[in-house]
Amino acid sequence: MKYVKWFDEVGKDDVALVGGKNASLGEMIKNLQPKGVDVPSGFATTAEAYKYLLQEAGIGEKIKETLADLDTHDMENLSKRGNKIRRLIRNASCPRDLEDEIRAAYKEMEQRYGENVDVAVRSSATAEDLPTASFAGQQETYLNVRGEDELMEKVMECFASLFTNRAISYRVDKGFDHLSVYLSVGVQKMVRSDLASSGVTFSIDTESGFKDVVYITGAYGLGENVVQGIVNPDQFYVFKPTLREGFKPLVGKKVGPKRKKMVYNEKGTGTKQRKVTSEEQKQFVLTDEEVLTLANWTCIIEEHYGRPMDIEWAKDGMTNKLFIVQARPETVHSQKDIAVLETYVLEEDRDLLKEEGWLLVEGEAVGSKIGYGEVNVIENAKAIHEFKPGQVLVTEMTDPDWEPIMKIAAALVTNRGGRTCHAAIISRELGIPCVIGTVNGTRALKSVKGVTVDCSEGIGRVYESKLNYRLDKVALDKVPRPRTRIMMNAGVPENAFFQGQIPNDGVGLAREEFIINSYIGIHPLALIEYDNLKKRAGNDRKIAKVIKEIDARSTAYTDKVEFFIDNLAMGIGRIAAGFYPNEVIVRLSDFKTNEYANLIGGYLYEPEESNPMIGWRGASRYYDEKFKPAFRLECKAIKKVRNEMGLTNIRVMVPFCRTPEEGKKVIETMEAFGLKQGENGLEVYVMCEIPSNVILADEFAKVFDGFSIGSNDLTQLTLGLDRDSDLVAHIFDERNEAVKRLVKHVIDVAHKHEPRRKIGICGQAPSDFPEFAEFLVECGIDSISLNPDAILSTRLHVAEVEKQIDVRKNKSD
Repeated sequence: MKYVKWFDEVGKDDVALVGGKNASLGEMIKNLQPKGVDVPSGFATTAEAYKYLLQEAGIGEKIKETLADLDTHDMENLSKRGNKIRRLIRNASCPRDLEDEIRAAYKEMEQRYGENVDVAVRSSATAEDLPTASFAGQQETYLNVRGEDELMEKVMECFASLFTNRAISYRVDKGFDHLSVYLSVGVQKMVRSDLASSGVTFSIDTESGFKDVVYITGAYGLGENVVQGIVNPDQFYVFKPTLREGFKPLVGKKVGPKRKKMVYNEKGTGTKQRKVTSEEQKQFVLTDEEVLTLANWTCIIEEHYGRPMDIEWAKDGMTNKLFIVQARPETVHSQKDIAVLETYVLEEDRDLLKEEGWLLVEGEAVGSKIGYGEVNVIENAKAIHEFKPGQVLVTEMTDPDWEPIMKIAAALVTNRGGRTCHAAIISRELGIPCVIGTVNGTRALKSVKGVTVDCSEGIGRVYESKLNYRLDKVALDKVPRPRTRIMMNAGVPENAFFQGQIPNDGVGLAREEFIINSYIGIHPLALIEYDNLKKRAGNDRKIAKVIKEIDARSTAYTDKVEFFIDNLAMGIGRIAAGFYPNEVIVRLSDFKTNEYANLIGGYLYEPEESNPMIGWRGASRYYDEKFKPAFRLECKAIKKVRNEMGLTNIRVMVPFCRTPEEGKKVIETMEAFGLKQGENGLEVYVMCEIPSNVILADEFAKVFDGFSIGSNDLTQLTLGLDRDSDLVAHIFDERNEAVKRLVKHVIDVAHKHEPRRKIGICGQAPSDFPEFAEFLVECGIDSISLNPDAILSTRLHVAEVEKQIDVRKNKSD
């Protein structure tokens, strides 16, 4: 056939022939299907077919004339010209020989799949899916098309959609000549995802550009709802390096509301929206095994193309099989200059802003930038002509029709959508901050004049008024690497993929309690005793409230213990993945009794202590029969990260261990729960934060593999003061000579021990006081762990201190 090619007749080098989308489908069918990646078959009209249509209809010159006085910044001008050209193409007669070929190809598909076979009809331009420009959604797609006549109608609609207003505007913006771009139409066998689920997968983290993770989104029904941002989908993260080794590193999953699904019309063709039941909304659309299958396929596709990829997937509800229905190059992070680290920093206290009512709405952050502008709430695309450059666009959601004003916006806020929706893709490409899925953004910001849109911390926040922020730029090749390891304190898994790209030597302190607080929020014993509590709920209102809150947070889990283990494992796993293969030291839970009591159901299990800071905390809990069942869940989570996810860069640290004998009890308890010191390279460290840890350092060194100095507690207990008390706050100072002598002593003992023990510090002092960091380097400490914002400055400072020490040493020699 002259004007039609089957997908398996084309490949990635045929973009000029069948457009980016169709060329990629052919490439995967020919090369990746043998590797297990399933792609539905179909055919494509060629670019020659499109040219032939314009030539035979004699409308090429008319299109050229219509575009002569085009002004894409004038919405009325753009709309008028777009409409005129689309009418010209839609009303043109399709040449008989071209129509015959399309009908013949469809008949062959009927022979393969049955009469009146359902197909997707997709536009594929010769200037789309390029590594530098996605052209996301610029042309039209039609789903559940059946029969030759309807197919021909949709083919003509696709040809006309080369001149949608958004496509015209996008081409001008990207510097493409309108008459040098041609359109191919892809006709692909539908996957019955209307009976199951579908979504998008990226072979790179869409926000941080972290290249070692697969990011998957999914919702019920046909994929358009995810792509267009009509629903907030489920989200999954899989770590690529250990996935390739055969492990199951699902380091993140989150249930999305998924309130609608796009399904087939009961009669005839086309689609409609249907509500998703509340029970379905609470469940994940994919099993863990299906997520891992998609992640494996994503890695295969990425390796084949040799670049980060943006992929659409669908699950067939009749066969339960997974399919890849599109794959294109990722166009944002793959183009970035990775030699320069750009960090936006909000120079305000976020807690205070929230407390004082400046925080208006929250949602998912797209990118990591901060922006300010006057608010313009536009709820319908017909009103986009009212938008002015530099404003913040606030709307329900965007589709490609909004692109002409998105490129002049300072920021974007939407009620709906996930991180792979149209609004997210285009805002990344344009480099503007975007907060999606706020639910009530259009209502909450309606009467607000100006807002600061903050995406710098992994959560999208919109604040009233103009706040102070700055942009820090660091040339990574200029950052020295000192002998002293400069590590990071971490506790928020969502930030790990960003923070892991800051020059560092691993994580010196990953706080479990941060993960438990944000990912779980429920006392572990309440989850263990869930069934008993449920029986008691009928007679106790407070317990009934606890059960209701547990159910709300753990909707996708019938086994509430698994909810705790899974979520703690994923939180730890995400941090371990972000810094892999560097060492990540995870401190076991260090909640005080009052903090544990604040968790859901905590009041049922926690005693009241007059001074929780020096009470039942840390090591003393883990072997205590009252808390031991809860500690078992922590051990199982860590074991899952190391053994199932393959993240053996995890080390474990025991906090507030008062005596060496207590340390031995903890080690024995861990082993009973499957975490054996030394097995699979597992090292167990101890926090050095009590004077007894220093005085008996030689004995603690026989029990543990290393020390981490906690300067906050060590200062508190050395000077005999409560660091939470304002009355004695003026005395609290890590630079006190008594504290410094203890620090120097324990470093000396750790290094003299046989075998030599590692020792670092994870307190706040080196971040706050450069002279304290200097003192630590002179003592020969192995590592300094700091808050992320102090990493680069401390690295520079420590390198200079080491240089001075070397100069002094050379002089004395």
